[in-house]
Amino acid sequence: MKKVVVIGEVLVEIMADGIGDGFLEAIGLTGPFPSGAPAIFIDQVARLNQPCGIVSAVGDDDFGKINLNRLSMDGVDISGISIDPDRPTGSAFVRYQMDGSRDFVYNIKHSACGKIPRTPEVAKVLGTADHLHIMGSSLSSPEFVALNLETACKVKANGGTISFDPNLRKEILNTPGLRDAMADVLSLTDVFLPSGEELTLLTDAGDPAIAAKELLALGLQYVVHKMGSGGVRIYDTSGTRFFPAYSVTEIDPTGAGDCFGGAFIALWLQGLDIDKVVSLASAAGACAVQHRGPMEGALRLETLDRFVKEYEDQQNIVGGTR
Repeated sequence: MKKVVVIGEVLVEIMADGIGDGFLEAIGLTGPFPSGAPAIFIDQVARLNQPCGIVSAVGDDDFGKINLNRLSMDGVDISGISIDPDRPTGSAFVRYQMDGSRDFVYNIKHSACGKIPRTPEVAKVLGTADHLHIMGSSLSSPEFVALNLETACKVKANGGTISFDPNLRKEILNTPGLRDAMADVLSLTDVFLPSGEELTLLTDAGDPAIAAKELLALGLQYVVHKMGSGGVRIYDTSGTRFFPAYSVTEIDPTGAGDCFGGAFIALWLQGLDIDKVVSLASAAGACAVQHRGPMEGALRLETLDRFVKEYEDQQNIVGGTR
């Protein structure tokens, strides 16, 4: 089986207990939860029994330990995670507003994962990659861009594949050189996994269908447009197909897109029919939003299969369709 590797932030997430505008007053908080978009992604990959590893860094602290324990327990190769004796593990404080948008207070740049040393262990993990997953949040510095692009070129040269989730946060949109870095990554990408407006941000087209066509012309195999509760539309050279979202009660949407991406890539690499891949990846996203905590909804294949079957049976009972 092909090994999936991701480079990027590992952190803890601490969540406000109530909806509101930012963190300008003392409020109740819950956490820490293991987190970081690359970590959530790779944890879902591991839970689907796909060989995988992550390259990152954590502090020599409790926040680092809960991440290492969780990833290792779920089957992720953590040998590429360095332990920094001087910098703390990264953190993200998040609060939801009434409209569902989120406010974050990050400590990433100055945390352990803000600087990943090129150790022999890191080189070994990157050298075993058959598939590299790149996230926009992990292109936050020239060093991270260089490491991702260097690894991507080696993976492609060895016959491997690349997936790219732009994972744009408003807090990093103005990072110098970010757009150029994303364009370089796109030129190497096989599977593009944008969410919402991200599909049109990296092309000259304002229309999603035209943007997808432009991207496929670069040599991509799939453009997988994640639209949350609006469903998923997948584009390839044969055309486009739409998959409605599973209707579930949302508790916490953080990590849903990363769980979708992890499930999609793992199952695609395992050779499942692409419609089945999208169905199960959508189930992974739907299950993720039903759990509080960004990594708490990452599930095993048998659980996702059961969710899809029970959901479809219920829809047949009530006479509706997904």
